Amino acid sequence: MIIAAISDLDPLGFDLDPFWEMIKRTKQPDLFLLGGDIYEYRSPEIYGLIIDFLKLRKWKCPIVAVFGNREFDEDRDDIRKTCKKRITFLEEQSIELKIKNKKVGIVGTEGSLDIPTWWQWKNIPGIKKSYDKNREKVKKLLKNLKTDIKILLMHYAPTYKTLKGEEREIYGVLGSKKYEKILIETRPDFAVHGHAHYGIPLAFVGPVPVFNVCFTINRKIVEIDTNNLPKGGLAKFVK
Repeated sequence: MIIAAISDLDPLGFDLDPFWEMIKRTKQPDLFLLGGDIYEYRSPEIYGLIIDFLKLRKWKCPIVAVFGNREFDEDRDDIRKTCKKRITFLEEQSIELKIKNKKVGIVGTEGSLDIPTWWQWKNIPGIKKSYDKNREKVKKLLKNLKTDIKILLMHYAPTYKTLKGEEREIYGVLGSKKYEKILIETRPDFAVHGHAHYGIPLAFVGPVPVFNVCFTINRKIVEIDTNNLPKGGLAKFVK
């Protein structure tokens, strides 16, 4: 099964030509994941353009997404209306899909930060408690998935390991290493995130591959073959 993923198209602004070229170079996958920050600032219509691109390429695969920090809370209903159910958005939720006779389970969340941003501290009362609550919810959802393939889809990074290349001082505002314990305990087949524009494309938390699918790093749509997942740590020695 081929699962495609991308996030953080926000540096493109309204010039989606590079994304269109990426779509043209990519064969239709079995599942397409969007990791948030698909536009720069309050532009829900960008999602409509993306759907139009995929329609032109006759992509009929399921599309599952999470919101990023660019998709403000007050815009999310408009985004959903724009997508007209073509894209399924998950907010600390899970979905199970039947693809190629396999059950695919996806848990989606914006994620959390170890150090909330100044804006979050000022505008979201109890942000730390909210992040703690969301992590517990994600952990429970992952544990409850009984599927052939289990995926964690996030915007913020679930580990600092994919943040190499970013300034170490800002790791805490790019993700949360508290998710590492969740990855090890629940063992999804892989995790996908965005947000870290200058990180690295792949790292491992124990045996779990973690893909950073930011456009700025990969310059392409990332294609993940579930029959040939990369292995890290001791897992690479186990046949």
